[in-house]
Amino acid sequence: MPAMYKVRPLHSAGVLAEHLPTCMYPVPNLHRAPGAAAPPQEEVDPSLQALESRQEEILKRLYELKSAVDGLSKMIQTPDADFDVTNIIQTDEFSPLTTNGADLDLMLGKDYGALKDVVINANPSLPPLSLLVIHSLLCERYKILSAVHTHSSVKSVPENLLKCFGEQTKKKPRHEYQLGFTLIWKDVPKPQMKFSIQTMCPIEGEGNIARFLFSLFGQKYNAVTSTLIDSWVDTALFQLKEGSSKERGAVLRSMNAALGKSSWLVGNELTVADVVAWCALQQTGAANTAPANVQKWMKSCENLAPFSSVMKLLK
Repeated sequence: MPAMYKVRPLHSAGVLAEHLPTCMYPVPNLHRAPGAAAPPQEEVDPSLQALESRQEEILKRLYELKSAVDGLSKMIQTPDADFDVTNIIQTDEFSPLTTNGADLDLMLGKDYGALKDVVINANPSLPPLSLLVIHSLLCERYKILSAVHTHSSVKSVPENLLKCFGEQTKKKPRHEYQLGFTLIWKDVPKPQMKFSIQTMCPIEGEGNIARFLFSLFGQKYNAVTSTLIDSWVDTALFQLKEGSSKERGAVLRSMNAALGKSSWLVGNELTVADVVAWCALQQTGAANTAPANVQKWMKSCENLAPFSSVMKLLK
């Protein structure tokens, strides 16, 4: 077959050199023959090396800081088993109830307005005397706006319960008070309290409400003392107040032994345990048959104005 056309060979070094484009940058030949020497490596810019070294040093320091923070967080969340808490358990920070008021904003928060409101529903057939005692104690510490109302579920309320907060004097403007305390006599199975009406689930039970209200005094207890106080509150309500005669006798003996060692049920300061236990004794009628140490302790309680004012409601 005859050839169609002829072309010049392009493998000639001279021809290849003539037709190479000059607009592109040259690159090293990567297709060198076997055994040929490798092209010399380009030197790294010293400024780039310094930047890389600085980056590595920063990353190393960040890693060390992260490890230190992780160690501290674990120490706070899960304390070391060898940490000595003896001093903490043996030391309490008591503050007498007659000192100046604690900061309610610090304890209750600042998101509820200038005046904090406590609303309690209680059945007049079994009035929560401990809450009335604590109310009187709070009145000695804070400026309290007190009010008593009757719910439609209750047909009649004794006159002394309607005036359980005493005669209301001329009221000042609402913003001049620190705490609102409203008691509503209502047909409920157990006392109920709400602090934040919109968002808070009700706190139920006389003991739980008493704990909350007593915490407004700002007293601080260690773990052991807090446990003893809670134990006495539950014992007073479930065994002394609602238990059998045998259970009451056992509780009175325990109280007599505890009061033989200290002036109050827990330590040398009045606590919510004393308030709840004293009220339980008054409501069960066991005060007259109490042992000697308990009788002495009851007189100490009655020498305080908040207790003596509640005694008038029992007559």
